[in-house]
Amino acid sequence: MLTLVDFSLSAPLLLVGALWLALAIDRWLGEPAVRWHPVVWMGHYLGWVGRRLAPRRTQPGGADYRRFWLGALVWWAGVALVLIASIALQTLLLAWHPLLGALALGLLLKPLLAWRMLHDEVLAVEQALDESLAAGRERLAWLVSRDVSALSEAEVRESAIESLAENLNDSVVAPIFWFLLLGLPGAALYRFANTADAMWGYRGVYRGQEWEWAGKWAARADDVLSWLPARLTALLLALVRGGLNLKVLRAEAARTPSPNSGWPMAAMALALGVGLHKPGVYVLHAPGRAPQPADTAHALRYAGNAALALALLASTALVLIAFAMTGGRP
Repeated sequence: MLTLVDFSLSAPLLLVGALWLALAIDRWLGEPAVRWHPVVWMGHYLGWVGRRLAPRRTQPGGADYRRFWLGALVWWAGVALVLIASIALQTLLLAWHPLLGALALGLLLKPLLAWRMLHDEVLAVEQALDESLAAGRERLAWLVSRDVSALSEAEVRESAIESLAENLNDSVVAPIFWFLLLGLPGAALYRFANTADAMWGYRGVYRGQEWEWAGKWAARADDVLSWLPARLTALLLALVRGGLNLKVLRAEAARTPSPNSGWPMAAMALALGVGLHKPGVYVLHAPGRAPQPADTAHALRYAGNAALALALLASTALVLIAFAMTGGRP
């Protein structure tokens, strides 16, 4: 029975095929229907548990270790469900028929990455800004959780570019990274952890619930799983743009409170030559100019090229690994 943990010639090549099929489906078909979307199912579980997990409050309370460990427990319960399902599917599909199983694996991987949706949503913010500032703010609210009601046109554009850079890691690079490392279970585990962080990983009170302790485990788990991919995302952006000073990139990335999101955002700010601001929180590339409409198009091109570069580099590496396993024999 073949699985992706077998050290055989076929395993790396099956990964390559599944990856490119998933990217092709993403480009031409986009997201599956909501009722069939595994990330939506993860969100339903996290929402159902979250309504019972975080206490209803209007002001932050003190340390609550009971909520912390309860949050960790239900997080691990969700991870167990995700891993059991993904390992079973991967094993059954590849045991059924390696080639057809790899095609099915690509179909299952697709919902766990979302480049086309990210591209279209960021582009929609720019198109809405062409209509009016109010329309741009309204569309941006689909992308970010911050209050957008008082943002200027430049701040709306900055927020969209920041979201593009951060979600390039969360929705594209990191799922691919973990898929290449651990197969479908790796990608599924990452998307569950990232979705949990997006829904639970708030400091203090959010929408009437206090998440400081209830969501702390989810936030830290996402930090760990995103650590390498976030830096890889920044390096890919530096690669496709060319000429970025890695020492400056590292210094700029450290300006954000997040250990990870600053890396792709700083790389994008430096690549575009713009400043990116979150008032009262950080300023990335302070000497940079305010972003213009053309910068959104440039940012989308850099992000798309970074995703393509990752797929090409990973495919090349996996093919070389496959042939190295056979000693160069076909």
